[in-house]
Amino acid sequence: MMLRRIAYVVNVFPKLSETFIAGELAELRRRDVDVRILSLRVPQEELRHEIVSRAGLAERTVFDSREFLELLRTFRPQVLHAHFATEPTAAARALAAELQVPFTFTAHGYDIYRKPPADFADRAAAAGAVVTVSEANAAYIATTFGVPVAHIQVVPCGVDTERFRPPEQRPETPQIVCVARLNPVKNLGLLLEACAILQSRGVKFRCVLVGEGPCREELEVARSRLGLESVVELVGAAEQAAVLEWWQRATVAVLSSHSEGMPVSLMEAAACGVPAVATAVGGVPELIENGVTGLVTPPGDASLLATALERLLQNRELATSLGTAARRRAEDRFSITRQVHRLLEIWQRIARTEP
Repeated sequence: MMLRRIAYVVNVFPKLSETFIAGELAELRRRDVDVRILSLRVPQEELRHEIVSRAGLAERTVFDSREFLELLRTFRPQVLHAHFATEPTAAARALAAELQVPFTFTAHGYDIYRKPPADFADRAAAAGAVVTVSEANAAYIATTFGVPVAHIQVVPCGVDTERFRPPEQRPETPQIVCVARLNPVKNLGLLLEACAILQSRGVKFRCVLVGEGPCREELEVARSRLGLESVVELVGAAEQAAVLEWWQRATVAVLSSHSEGMPVSLMEAAACGVPAVATAVGGVPELIENGVTGLVTPPGDASLLATALERLLQNRELATSLGTAARRRAEDRFSITRQVHRLLEIWQRIARTEP
């Protein structure tokens, strides 16, 4: 039975920091699966990734919850899928019950570790399957919420490895690139401390933070206090084409987070042949093979983070070798085609048969 129609329920669509949702939907459209997107909120961002218009996703998006049920009755989805275990899953569960179709949801990070719904186990039991992005997440869900392991499917988010690919040449100036929202969980103050250590050691580099969020002001204050104005740049939010350009200029990617699910930004970096240095939290050790595709460091340790960054900045041959391995790993394990293929397998097992 071919899956032809699926409806997504999300918090906000499109959202600049959630390229993984747009990419997933675009790949479904490429495979001739029709989609409808029910967005619980209207986006406030003016900037949006061009993939949204290229795949015709904007015209398939509805924001008025009063219209959801009638739209779905007309669309006749075979499956509903929600991203995040919070409000989108609650809405998908209710709509699926009304329509008598199955639903699934993908749990990512904050909705597991920091703000999980109190009835996570009930939502999981009602779902046809629970999808999550890392083995670490799956183990936590099983242990903490009592969800049977067999009911949890690990499907990492994917990246378009045809589009995100290594450049022919990189700039001479060693460049650290971090693509992340400027919010507390990303712990970007730690990255600034590591940059200050690098500067004190006489390492030549530039560090670019791509993203926006509530911590901008405190990061700007910290940058000034640490004397990093000449080497650290906060460039703000960027759409996907600009992010790709940053990755293709990068020597090393970095994330200094307290907590992660499976960071898509590091998949994009890997696809562009960029080795990563990141804190060993959540699914990061599944994404970065330490010493092979990048380096992992303990969370909260600025000195070790700086040392790992210095190792790659000062040794271009090592950085190139790890970046080449990272590219191979991205193609083998983290391509968008592989991700959507896995999702379709799950949905086809539980989908409503065609009338």
